[in-house]
Amino acid sequence: MSFVTSETSPLASETASRRQPDLVLVSTPIGNLGDLSPRAVSTLREADIILCEDTRVSATLLAQYQILTKLQSFHDHNEQARTPALIGMMREGKRLALVSDAGAPLIADPGYRLVRAAIDEGLVVSAVPGPNAAVMALALSGLPPHPFLFGGFLPPRSAARRSALQRLVAAEQAGLVATLVFYEAPHRLAACLEDCQAVLGDRPAAVGRELTKRFEEIRRGPLSVLAEHYATTAARGEITLVIGPATRTSASAEALDEALEAALAVMSIKDAASAVARELELPRKLVYARALSLKQDEVSG
Repeated sequence: MSFVTSETSPLASETASRRQPDLVLVSTPIGNLGDLSPRAVSTLREADIILCEDTRVSATLLAQYQILTKLQSFHDHNEQARTPALIGMMREGKRLALVSDAGAPLIADPGYRLVRAAIDEGLVVSAVPGPNAAVMALALSGLPPHPFLFGGFLPPRSAARRSALQRLVAAEQAGLVATLVFYEAPHRLAACLEDCQAVLGDRPAAVGRELTKRFEEIRRGPLSVLAEHYATTAARGEITLVIGPATRTSASAEALDEALEAALAVMSIKDAASAVARELELPRKLVYARALSLKQDEVSG
């Protein structure tokens, strides 16, 4: 299926499709080395250079398939500096392949700046699809598969993580209904689950661990149960967290303010926030923050 945008005319698209790609994004296994596709193998063999996050990780994969193409490191810390030279190489006729340590390039991995620059230069960018931890965990979670929202990694610190989650709650109040998918580091999983429960409520969720590997595990349950489990059981390996959508259409901002104003007329801020949070099925901390704001506005007014 092809799409025509305002940036690309039908003629330009047809012309580009006849050219060999200058840059190919190649998805690699997320654990099981047997998941590299035949087309990915041939693409990597035919490339002039393979750009990769960690040459040691990619060298293991290439050795498995007797791929002798030269590797060059390309990661978050050098992407911006190396992109102009790589664009120059492609303009001179070199064909580059981009891989990440695991899964699809750009998806919570480096490569966006290079792809954007290549497109701006009129170079042809293509891809070889393949394994992806977010999609695999979503499919195995038992939660609604679409629509879904992939959020990459949440912030590592609790305060920033809760703020990011509260922005999602605000989007849900505005009408967003989607299963949420995140990547997480194993040493932060327990704290992340606790924050998710506190902000999103006790939703159904699933933790995918070591997907495609020998000790693959999908643990399903309410966020509270998962948080309790990983508070006492250290998580290991690569983690993907899937969280179900809000169970009902969240109250509008107007409905929240109306309910709070009525409650504040007869209750303390704390009690009003608790009562309204239960009534509208919203996170108590979010409702309490709004109650404080309304009370402050009333005092200043």
